[in-house]
Amino acid sequence: MNDKTEELREIFTSVTDGEETVTESQEDTRGSLEKSDQTVDERLERVITQMDDRYGFETPLSETELEEVAKAYYDGQRDEEIADEFDTDAEVVFEARCALHLVDDADADEIDLGAIRDREEDDETLAAEYDVDPDTIRQYRRVAEAKAESRAANDRYRDEFDSLLADSDLASRMATDVREDGLEDATEGMETDVSF
Repeated sequence: MNDKTEELREIFTSVTDGEETVTESQEDTRGSLEKSDQTVDERLERVITQMDDRYGFETPLSETELEEVAKAYYDGQRDEEIADEFDTDAEVVFEARCALHLVDDADADEIDLGAIRDREEDDETLAAEYDVDPDTIRQYRRVAEAKAESRAANDRYRDEFDSLLADSDLASRMATDVREDGLEDATEGMETDVSF
């Protein structure tokens, strides 16, 4: 070693308390496709508990049933199908979805939800104006309220549900695709007409 190198080495060892090498510890980066110490069910339970603490759910469904509602929603099940599983009616499931901020455009049939939410007229008056029944107006107002509540929370809970339930489905599909592609590549060009 030349003098400059030796001098730099001495500075380095004095700064690092005599360590000869410095190694940065590595941490897992955040990402929804990584394995977590908590299961999806545990994380889902945590999100729903946080929402219940914040908003105070008024539903006859238990937190476990609310978890199942969220999973069924992401599986594409309709409220009637979910209601059958819990021996309740579709209205209870709809209210649970609204409480969980799990509403979408199909719940509002392309109506201006902001206009309905801000109107002071009663449901019957709006129903006549929009040529629908009052129950539909109540549903539209509830969807508008759920969307506004979700926006006020920066869609944090909806994003967590997406991360837990949509990404877990995506991750399992990707893993299946990788396995299938790997098997396809491994068997490419092999004779399959084998006689035992």
